[in-house]
Amino acid sequence: MRRALLVTTAMILVLPLGGCAVNELGLEGKGEYHGTLVGSGASSQQAAQEAWIAGFQSANADATIEYDPSGSGAGRDSFIAGGSMFAGSDRALHIDEIESSHFAACAEGSGIVEVPAYISPIAVVFTLEGIDRLDLDATTIARIFSGEITRWNAEPIAASNPGVDLPDLAITPVHRADDSGVTENFTEYLSVAAPDAWPHEPDGVWPITNGEAAPQTSGMVAAVRNGVGTIGYVDASRAQGLGAVAVKVADEFVPYSAEAAAAVVDVSKVEPGRGPADLAFDLDRTPSASGVYPIVLISYLIACQEYREPAIGELTRGFFEYVISDEAQRAAQEHAGSAPMSASLQQRAAEAVATIH
Repeated sequence: MRRALLVTTAMILVLPLGGCAVNELGLEGKGEYHGTLVGSGASSQQAAQEAWIAGFQSANADATIEYDPSGSGAGRDSFIAGGSMFAGSDRALHIDEIESSHFAACAEGSGIVEVPAYISPIAVVFTLEGIDRLDLDATTIARIFSGEITRWNAEPIAASNPGVDLPDLAITPVHRADDSGVTENFTEYLSVAAPDAWPHEPDGVWPITNGEAAPQTSGMVAAVRNGVGTIGYVDASRAQGLGAVAVKVADEFVPYSAEAAAAVVDVSKVEPGRGPADLAFDLDRTPSASGVYPIVLISYLIACQEYREPAIGELTRGFFEYVISDEAQRAAQEHAGSAPMSASLQQRAAEAVATIH
């Protein structure tokens, strides 16, 4: 029933007003769009989506964008099934998913557009009284989340944090209960940077049974914040007020920041085998450059290149054009702490979005 309602709502659209070109939306608000567009997916995008939606609707008073932060896995499934007209996802669709899926909202033979709209560090956060920062390397982080290191005053933690009064307290690792792109990015980092300590394949579903499970980003934050000796991983926009880990990169410990997250994207490449409008990045999880933070998620906006309903394509393209604009990227930085796209990435994203119709 919910899926049917979403489809019905998403398709209540009309074409832009005559005489207003789609590409005129931009920063000056010249575009005029009508109707309602429904998307769903990554909860990490929620704060940024609030800023994007407010900006777009301010320029287009008769347009409504609805975004359900149901989680990356749920968002991808809904988009594939036609329950929502676009998805937010903390990982790109895998090539085999694209090849094997029938995207209900897309026209026959349509390609997929994936743009890295939201770039953010994943913060490893904890609650320890009187401690707001810890320095940890990848192997120690992996051994904590695997359950191998069980006390906060364990030698591997103490060795990286001389002078810190670590308590003799049990560690409670917290992981996402739902299929999460944040989890997939975090486990990818662990598997690449600490393969001996974390022998599991990257996955949006937490691969082991230890620790505490919490649903979505809000649940993870609440579980870590309200616990004692807890540690988890969250989109950095939601890390305020929690202790945070500075991650060892080469010979330095790098705290999370938008700038450090953007730096790792700049040294990474688009995955081979992707279509021209599919900007799925293969992130460098073991960088050697100074000041680069490696636990980063790129949260994508995913759409059809060609929709079955042209009006949906028009509105989707208009909204995506706004999201990748300077104005919207700055708004997300201010509202969510994300890293704005670089000029070169923004240009590539604009070329991809222009193919939506």
